[in-house]
Amino acid sequence: MRHVVTSLLLLSASLASAASPAAVELKLTPRGTLTAPPPAGAARLPTEPGRLLDRPEVDLHAYLAGGPTASHPLPSNPGVAPSAGISLLNPGFSGFEGLNNTDQALAGTGIYENSNGSLEPPDQGLCVGHGFVLEAVNVAFAIYDTSGNLLSGPVPANQFFGLAPQYGADGSYGDFVSDPKCIYDWTEDRWYLTILQIDVDPATGSFPGPSHTLIARSRTGDPTGTWDAYALDTTNDGSNGTPSHPRCPCIGDQPLLGFDDNAIFISNNEFPLFVNGFNGAQVYGIGKKAFTGNGSVVLFDNLALEEGIAYSVQPASTPPGGKFEKANQGTEYFTSSLEFTGGLDDRIAVWGMSGTRTLNTPRPRASLDYKILKSLVYGIPPPASQKDGPTPLRDLLKQLGLGNDPLEMTDTNDDRMQQSVYTDGTLWSTIGTIVRPQGDTADRAGVYWFRAEVESDNKGFTAKMKKQGYLARVGTYLSYPTVAINAAGKGAIGFSIGGKDFYPSTGYAVVDDDGPGAIHVAGTGLVPQDGFTGYAYFGGGGVTRWGDYGAAVAAPDGSIWLAGEFTSARPRIIYADWGTYVTRLHVGH
Repeated sequence: MRHVVTSLLLLSASLASAASPAAVELKLTPRGTLTAPPPAGAARLPTEPGRLLDRPEVDLHAYLAGGPTASHPLPSNPGVAPSAGISLLNPGFSGFEGLNNTDQALAGTGIYENSNGSLEPPDQGLCVGHGFVLEAVNVAFAIYDTSGNLLSGPVPANQFFGLAPQYGADGSYGDFVSDPKCIYDWTEDRWYLTILQIDVDPATGSFPGPSHTLIARSRTGDPTGTWDAYALDTTNDGSNGTPSHPRCPCIGDQPLLGFDDNAIFISNNEFPLFVNGFNGAQVYGIGKKAFTGNGSVVLFDNLALEEGIAYSVQPASTPPGGKFEKANQGTEYFTSSLEFTGGLDDRIAVWGMSGTRTLNTPRPRASLDYKILKSLVYGIPPPASQKDGPTPLRDLLKQLGLGNDPLEMTDTNDDRMQQSVYTDGTLWSTIGTIVRPQGDTADRAGVYWFRAEVESDNKGFTAKMKKQGYLARVGTYLSYPTVAINAAGKGAIGFSIGGKDFYPSTGYAVVDDDGPGAIHVAGTGLVPQDGFTGYAYFGGGGVTRWGDYGAAVAAPDGSIWLAGEFTSARPRIIYADWGTYVTRLHVGH
């Protein structure tokens, strides 16, 4: 689930400045024991017209090889080095197709069988360790080995967490879940999986509250084994020990996940359930010992910057073998965008939470502060066009007299901060942005990336922009960027690829301290995006939901793993044909 917060007007003066907010202490609620299920049997395919698609050939690599490769940002910010060119060689590359909408919709056993329905977009979680790959999409999970062999699932999120089926066979409604994230914590050999949850009235499907972030923690380094479940109450209306926030009960939308050697960190965007409004980012620090009853949970709430409400504050994760910030009793870093009005901005925020070691004691002494850094210009990107081709859902709507829709465009997100990585004094992150590539006649979606130097001491922390730039290409849309860096400082930026001459695909650019190299294609889309969210009959306006976010992570062997959305030509349910592609890269370590 995603709310566009960048177009909101600034709220009351009580939220206008919060450079050093006080921490609120909370508690985790145990929710029982979980077990990852064995692999599901062969999916039963539906019988709707047009459910199976051919696999038309498209020479995407040849398309990307031609034409200008240089780019520059918007005219208001000239003088940036051009992006790297396209390479047809993919050294160190391998990958496999992950979960698609059919897997998600048909997942489940017993009362959960076929209880998920179709959903767009998938939202992407990915974590890797011990020879396992855990992939999450919006309401289903699966575990693979590193060759792509299915070991567990697909399982509905509601089944895994022991919730009521999302759509019961008796017509009832179950808990609403959305926005999964996962990490493999290599410091303790444990896996964490988080997801937004909202209580639902089983008869009407309405949201009475409360809301939670559900957290699953594995008992061992094997994610196919036993997990323990916990709940973090995000209702924040004064009930159950939560603070009383304006206009709540609320939900913690799109919970983000990171960790250091002391704690895990969850950040969300808080929206009231029953009225309009936005309370800003909420940042939770959870000592790892809190999962065994000996640590603490703190909340820094209703975060604001000097001139607007903070949103999508991305906590950093550190790659296996990387160096954590030990100073000031442990410091965790975060990043966020500062574009509040739907226009352009040239600043980003770096946040530092000190005292993370004290979260493993009964008396936490954590504090949170931020620094504003000058950046290159960024702003909300335009939606992406795509190549025409077989669109059975669009054709069926027309045949039934339910619409005469044009070919959909795909959403390229807003300009919120995406995934952040920290190791040994260096902080990386990415933002999707509007760009005008050199030689192009139209605005496109591109990637703004940066590398900052950060350092903490007993007086606080400092942050300095060290390297930054854009990835962009004529006629091409690069969206939902993610970044992963290994302990040696090598990594990759992943993204979705769009444009009128080819089908939606996934790609990447290898990156090091000097920035990214050539753009490569990973998962080649073989059909158009033909999902229900863009069509008028389903309430769409010609732009289909796409992505929300991708995922990237470094594995213990130094390899880089990426996952994102592309158009799958596997057997589909009529409502959507999205799939996911999982990429593995050997980049040096």
